[in-house]
Amino acid sequence: MKSTDRLNKLKDLSVEELENRQEVMSEEAFRLRLQWTMGQAEALKKMRELRRDRARVLTLLREKKTGELEES
Repeated sequence: MKSTDRLNKLKDLSVEELENRQEVMSEEAFRLRLQWTMGQAEALKKMRELRRDRARVLTLLREKKTGELEES
């Protein structure tokens, strides 16, 4: 899936769903780091992709939260 497709899907999520997604991604990143230290090379590609997706989620969360504060 292209990054633009993933971004469009994330934009449709609510703040609560984004927060849940961020928690799941943090746990997955931990597991991938463990796999990487145990020598599984395919974990590196997944870690890079996950790190970028997690940054997208955090950016969208920040944008939505500041947008809510400005609207109030």
